[in-house]
Amino acid sequence: MTTTTSLLTAEELDFLGRPLHGFLSVAGGTLPPQPRPVWFEATPEGTIQLITEPDSLKVRRLRRDPRASIVVAAPVGEPERWLSVAGRVTIETDGARDLCSRLGARYWDLSDPALADALAAMLAGEPLRIVIHPETVRRWAP
Repeated sequence: MTTTTSLLTAEELDFLGRPLHGFLSVAGGTLPPQPRPVWFEATPEGTIQLITEPDSLKVRRLRRDPRASIVVAAPVGEPERWLSVAGRVTIETDGARDLCSRLGARYWDLSDPALADALAAMLAGEPLRIVIHPETVRRWAP
């Protein structure tokens, strides 16, 4: 069933707590939007946060129009299920490195030296934290 609400349920926060890829779309881009896969984290407060580089195209677009959406779907082999979260964003510097470290450990096997080095390079930069403050949540699950 598909429903719309502005809050994420505890069950949905559990689903979003898995290492799944999200597909981020930002306002102000080409039409139609061009979603990009991203690492993300859902917070207990129900916001969605992700990391990016300060000179990324998404940051430039979000500074002009601070609206974004992320779609997360269950992987192949599981019953179809998806969530779409849309809302206004804030761009933060605080907490970006901590988030980057958590996401690196969540998505990569850091015992692999190449991946550990890649994460260290990300942390050596000036990552930003993009926070989506949900205004609309659309969902489908059997």
